[in-house]
Order: sequence, then C-alpha cells, then structure tokens
Amino acid sequence: MHTNKRILVVDDDQEIRELLDEYLTKMGYTVVLASEGEEMKQRLLEGEPDLILLDVMMPGEDGFTLCQYVRKTSNVPIMMLTAVSEETDQIVGLELGADDYVAKPFSPRQLTARIKALLRRTQVTETPQVKPQVLKFANWQLHVQSHTLKNLGSGEESELSGKDFTLLMLFLEHPNEILDRDSISQVMKGRDALPMERGIDVQLSRLRNRLGDSGKSPKLIKTMRGDGYILAADVTHEN
Repeated sequence: MHTNKRILVVDDDQEIRELLDEYLTKMGYTVVLASEGEEMKQRLLEGEPDLILLDVMMPGEDGFTLCQYVRKTSNVPIMMLTAVSEETDQIVGLELGADDYVAKPFSPRQLTARIKALLRRTQVTETPQVKPQVLKFANWQLHVQSHTLKNLGSGEESELSGKDFTLLMLFLEHPNEILDRDSISQVMKGRDALPMERGIDVQLSRLRNRLGDSGKSPKLIKTMRGDGYILAADVTHEN
C-alpha cells in the first residue's frame, strides 16, 4: 500500500475527479482534489503532494499554464492528462516541465502503473546520500542535492526540473557510453521507447538547450545514428 504518498488530482470534470479519487484511494494513496487553477494553488499551499495529475484542457488557466506555475517553485512530479489524439499537448507538456503524460481514455491499471513508475524514478533521484554532492563535466557543475546547474564560465545557475535532472544524471553516471533509446526510456518512463515516440527527443532537446549544446551538431550530448546518444565528456566527483 502507498499510504504515505499524496496525489493531487486537478481536473474540471467532476466524474473523472470522483473516479480517480475512489480508485487511487483504494490503491492506498491519499488523494486531494482540485477542479481548477485557483483551487490547485490553495491545495499546494496546504502542503506539497508527492505527485500531481494535471488535466490539460480546463477553463481559465489550462494545464500548461499551471504546469509552468508549479515548476517555478517545485520539482514535484507532474503527470499530464491529455486527449488521445493530441500529440502536440504531450510535447508541449514535456517542454514545460511535465514528467510524463497519460492519454485519455486510460485504464485504471495503466494509470496506476505509470504513477508507480514515476514515483519510483523520483525516489531514486531524491536519494542524495548515495551520490556525490557535486559533479563537474565540460564547463558545467551540477549540485546533486539542490538540482542546481552552474555554468563555470559565466557563473550563472539554474534549477533543473525533475525530468531534466533525471536525464542529466543518467548521462553523468554513464559518461562516454552510448545509451540507446530504450535505456533512456526505461529510466525516464519505466518502459521501453514506443515506435515514433517523440518524448525522448523533446527531453534531449530541452537538456541540450540547458547546456548550450543545441546547434545542428551538438558536441556535448552527441547523437550516434542508429545507436543512441553519448555524453562526450569526462565527469569528476566531489563530496
């Protein structure tokens, strides 16, 4: 049972809220409900959840806007609920900092599996005692506990979202090794990559932008045609 995990469900459809409340409560989660943006913000003030289920299409502030709002102050895992035919919704959500998405209509078992996988990935990245405190690579420095990325040239710092941090840590733990798409997807989504899936490309593109490596021929995270991707840099650890 998952009695210590709190899930915030944000959806303007009362029937969906009630169904998710009933099902997730039976699975042992503590469920908090919100029907729109202002109610979601109030629930966040009452305490940060372990995961947010966030619908894309809502009146007033939509899921994209609310995802941006959360990411300004928190790395809490966000799973977007999107229309099955709207690939654009999925891509935009990932670009704005969402960690995963589930297309409607979804089965309760599918949703629960995705929630479990996302919570597992979050728990792994929130165990700093088993990782070095600072990682240096190329012209960058990553503070693991705070998820802070520092440009050693300019001195500029930024805080990584949960998904960006997880992807970067995967490369830093395997420097100069080729990682195929399935290996990346297993860490990011808890499953192999799907055919024609663009989520990994979006995540890689966003991370490259963070690292100033987004040109036509990236030099830090290189694409190995037909094989996968490689972090072409040595990594040093500091405690």
